[in-house]
Amino acid sequence: MTSAIVGWAHTKFGKSEAPDVEALIGEVAGAALEHAQVDAADVDGIFVGVMNNGFSKQGLEGALVALNQPELSYTPSVHLENACATGSAALYAAMDFIAAGRGKVALVVGAEKMTATPLNEVGDILLGASYRKEEAHVSGGFAGIFGQIAQTYFQQHGDKSRELGMIAAKNHANGVGNPYAHLQKDLGVAFCTTVSDKNPYVAAPLRRTDCSLISDGAAAIVLVHSDLVPEAARAVTFKARVQTNDILPLSRRDPTAFEGARRAWQKAREVSGLEMEDLDLVETHDCFTIAELIEYEAMGLAEPGEGYRLVQEGYTQKDGKLPVNPSGGLKAKGHPVGATGVSQHVMACLQLMDEGGDMQIAGAETVGVFNMGGAAVTNYVSIMERAK
Repeated sequence: MTSAIVGWAHTKFGKSEAPDVEALIGEVAGAALEHAQVDAADVDGIFVGVMNNGFSKQGLEGALVALNQPELSYTPSVHLENACATGSAALYAAMDFIAAGRGKVALVVGAEKMTATPLNEVGDILLGASYRKEEAHVSGGFAGIFGQIAQTYFQQHGDKSRELGMIAAKNHANGVGNPYAHLQKDLGVAFCTTVSDKNPYVAAPLRRTDCSLISDGAAAIVLVHSDLVPEAARAVTFKARVQTNDILPLSRRDPTAFEGARRAWQKAREVSGLEMEDLDLVETHDCFTIAELIEYEAMGLAEPGEGYRLVQEGYTQKDGKLPVNPSGGLKAKGHPVGATGVSQHVMACLQLMDEGGDMQIAGAETVGVFNMGGAAVTNYVSIMERAK
């Protein structure tokens, strides 16, 4: 154990009254330090994840933390971006910082302000996480990209529209218990599996309920070197943390295989010495329901094309053998891009500290987190446990 999470903070995701990303960062940075019982003067490095790419003309986001925490004005800070895995990139960079001996305390913030941007511009901004030379023509933005992935998957393995709707219904039901979720409403299987005026196709075969929400939000984590854990009020540590990439253009790989994700999970199991059945729950990157379905297969829970069986059997339900996204996932919680990876790790911390409230999986001791950028291009897997 090189570093541990000792504090965190989380905004409510959704359409925030915060005017910009600076304000969102300000809401969580100080709160995380307070939760960790760490003085700002003791922070050795700041790592901020914001995708931006056109959501704001303000860059240099790493420097924004000090505007609300003047004590951090001279603390080294950096901004990181790695598409939808931006938050995890910031977290892992902070862990590397501590492991390298450059400091013993790091503040990690992930944030995004998306709802102030016109919808058609949001779609184009998010397409920056695709290979524009080949994929910029896809209508519907990233929903269009994943709509094509779903079409290919259905061609290979049969129509799984109902199972996608069941995944959406599961996550929305779970989101009711998450006070940070953008949408806290149980939509039900019937609604999520039916095309209607309120649930139209966005990028066939994906319906509105198959797509994550455009949200504002922020989350923060305080990391410390393992030497400082005895002094901490709480601590969550990592049994494994793995990043694996895949080639960017979908034309050069099987878009339904998520091979980079599969390799990341495989390596994480090797490093941790655990199998999937040893985990108590998983928080996974369900930017679209087809992503969660394919991720079941990448996790090794099912053979390619067989992930739908887990849905039918209730395997990933909150009361199933391996609960997936008891927080509601990106589907219900929302997906403010830079905040997502940090948020997923905060959700894991809440579970491990038995502070999940209505989200809580009883007796959770080991949690898996999967966060990806682009269409499974950059893949992060964390396996976490309570240390104190």
